[in-house]
Amino acid sequence: MKDKTRLIMVGGFLGAGKTTLLYETTRILMNEGKRVGLITNDQAPELVDTALLLKTHAKVAEVSGSCFCCNFNGFVDSIKQVEGIDHQTDFIIAEPVGSCTDLSATIMQPLKEQYNRELTISPLTVLADPIKLADIMDGKTAGLHPSAAYIFRKQLEESDIILISKSDLIDNAELVTLKEKVKLHYPNSEVLSVSSKTGEGIAYWLKLICSSTKTGQKIVEVDYDTYAKGEAVLGWLNASIHLKGEQINWDVFVSNFLAEFSRQIDQKKISVGHVKVILENGEKHMLGNITGKAETITIRGESGISDEVRMVINARVEVDPLTLEKLIKDSLEKIAKDIITLKINTWKCLSPGYPTPTFRYKKVFTNKN
Repeated sequence: MKDKTRLIMVGGFLGAGKTTLLYETTRILMNEGKRVGLITNDQAPELVDTALLLKTHAKVAEVSGSCFCCNFNGFVDSIKQVEGIDHQTDFIIAEPVGSCTDLSATIMQPLKEQYNRELTISPLTVLADPIKLADIMDGKTAGLHPSAAYIFRKQLEESDIILISKSDLIDNAELVTLKEKVKLHYPNSEVLSVSSKTGEGIAYWLKLICSSTKTGQKIVEVDYDTYAKGEAVLGWLNASIHLKGEQINWDVFVSNFLAEFSRQIDQKKISVGHVKVILENGEKHMLGNITGKAETITIRGESGISDEVRMVINARVEVDPLTLEKLIKDSLEKIAKDIITLKINTWKCLSPGYPTPTFRYKKVFTNKN
């Protein structure tokens, strides 16, 4: 019989770099001839993550409209969609929405009990941005609403592995000190670091999670009222837009849009969870991110010059949905002016509802081989 499909869950707060890590990990595994399935997650459809990960040519499924924890059956359906239950896929990498926690009790334990024959489950990895993590370790909120910072801490607390991302952003001495602080706070979690930009640490992390089945080793206490408030303080916007003009330099357009949006929210002192943009021009694409103030803007890829493109925007910002909607529209219209027409394909702006798990296990189950 073929080996069971290995499920790798990579959580972490908004802006931690989960999708970039998944993209690079998928490329490594597929270059080794492995068959990979990917599962993305959000409160609404039209995900930048899905659009980007499809470019790996792996199978991609999407759980939208709720967190994994509140839609266990939808999560299992996605595993089936990428052919994990029948062992046609070697690896499934799942990325829960960045404001999701309590995965050990609501996902890892029921999977271990109900799908032990079909899946080998890797340790629960929680990715953490080093700048925000350092602030959290100092007892602060990393610029987040206290309830959102509560979710960040709970993600760390339930992890099997804490993976410090973007290690290229801090020097080695700072990284060593940060690792020591994290290990002191969370002694039962493995603490590693990785840089998706340089590739450093990816191979070691991948080797570790592919050789271990010690997953969901602890169930933490979660105050669901605080959890719900931490999600509700964020306005969520997902949009898909058709852009049209005459020989437009779309790289400049995206850069200007992100700069203008960032200028507006910085001026109003609004905290950002994560803003993602992907612009697709045929085979070319450009990815933009904002994870804090204007200096956190990053851009990868090139979309080039053409008359028409498709743009997907995902924004998670600490402001009410109507204000977020206006900020995005004002920024787009200011940059588009009268030379680019905007046709909205989909547009959804919301505040998440109260999280209600499908299951919430009280004890840790053994992950049998």
